[in-house]
Amino acid sequence: MALLTASTKARAREAAKSIGGSLIGAATVGMLRTTRYFDPVKTSDFFARMTRLIGPRLREHRIGRANLTAAFPEKSPEEIEQILMGVWDNLGRVGAEFAHMDHVWDYDRENPNKGRIELPRRSVELFDQIRDDGKPALIFASHLANWELPALAAVAHGLDAAILYRRPNIASADRIIQEMRQVNMGTLIPAGRDAPLRLAQALKDGKHVAMLIDQYLTGGVEVTFFGRKTRANPMLARLLRQVECPIHGVRIIRLPGGRFTAELTEEVPPVRDAEGRIDIQGTTQAITSVVESWVREHPEQWLWLHRRWR
Repeated sequence: MALLTASTKARAREAAKSIGGSLIGAATVGMLRTTRYFDPVKTSDFFARMTRLIGPRLREHRIGRANLTAAFPEKSPEEIEQILMGVWDNLGRVGAEFAHMDHVWDYDRENPNKGRIELPRRSVELFDQIRDDGKPALIFASHLANWELPALAAVAHGLDAAILYRRPNIASADRIIQEMRQVNMGTLIPAGRDAPLRLAQALKDGKHVAMLIDQYLTGGVEVTFFGRKTRANPMLARLLRQVECPIHGVRIIRLPGGRFTAELTEEVPPVRDAEGRIDIQGTTQAITSVVESWVREHPEQWLWLHRRWR
């Protein structure tokens, strides 16, 4: 009887989890579809107010505070809290903007100052260069400002892009998110066992492969981030060892009024070992250091809400 009871309880928990996931998925779908009918700037302001109100009550706020205190020991508690409120503000805006993703990237070369996107002249030149040089490229980005925008930037500037992304755990939410992401985002490759093979093949086919590289990865290679040891995903460096090509970073900076600056870096030189091969750890550290420099400039726009050091 005890075994039957335990089994029944386990089934009940699974059923409750499934129902809960379905409800969350349905709510996500409804929210995203509804949000598309409202003014994107006003919606962004509303979502930001909500996350600033709710965020400090969540466990992630404590994680963010611990991360920021470790990264910026020179800052006062008041400064840390101010940055954290900026993090919640940015996160709310990202959620609102996701529903309007097909309209956010409106950069026009003929009228570069009239849209929501600013692009420095050198970044335009670099986009053209990697589009026309006949080579594949590896492009990294981070969870800064709106981290969906680098994929839009790549395709908008004519790059044949393959984008690594992580599927949501809830199937119904995954479907609508994929629908929205497929608008001008190139080939989407979900993270999984076959992702490295598919990404390597994309490079061999001459595509520009892009990925986010700034979160902790259990089993990743050791790197230093803000002076502390952590682990990072070495996938970009491992792909580079298979197909040597240029590496560039893309960062997005949020501006007032629902506007953004997008910057493409100069080529980031890989680190090589004594035999001339790509050094996996050294190259992963090189791109991690680029991300750190970005975050130091705009710490309130980075996603500090996950445990970066463990």
